[in-house]
Amino acid sequence: MKLAKLLNADHIILDMKAVEHWPSIVELVEHLVTTEQLPVSEHEEILEAFRAREESVSTGIGSGVAIPHAFSDHLERVIAVFGRSKAGIDFEALDNAPVHFIILFVVPRKEYHLHLRTLAAIAKMFTNREILRQLGEAVDLEEILTIFDSRPSRVGA
Repeated sequence: MKLAKLLNADHIILDMKAVEHWPSIVELVEHLVTTEQLPVSEHEEILEAFRAREESVSTGIGSGVAIPHAFSDHLERVIAVFGRSKAGIDFEALDNAPVHFIILFVVPRKEYHLHLRTLAAIAKMFTNREILRQLGEAVDLEEILTIFDSRPSRVGA
């Protein structure tokens, strides 16, 4: 499955409001709830899963990219949201650079291997400088979806 299959126009925030690490994760998780990808009843539990993950080490991988990820006992499929920040977010990234692109995803706990494959595929895609340039210059949601759809990186089975 291509990364684009995890995302549609409703799963993209073109210009995030948050400028700091934790508020950016909250903004993305709340977007999952607003777009009905994540049940309201799971909101707090998922935020706690992200908080625990981020307290161990930031998921800011460098080069302006962060990939926050967590598990859920209540989901049956992977859910994801992509956020872009033109200004940059202080994400406590490994290279201390501001983060401009965040792809946050939640995986069913029983799908641990899917989690690893998803994380690896996303990390591979987001280490490509040309993709980062294109995502930064994209003017609308459809253009971002086209960029994701045109990449060969696959997630999942």
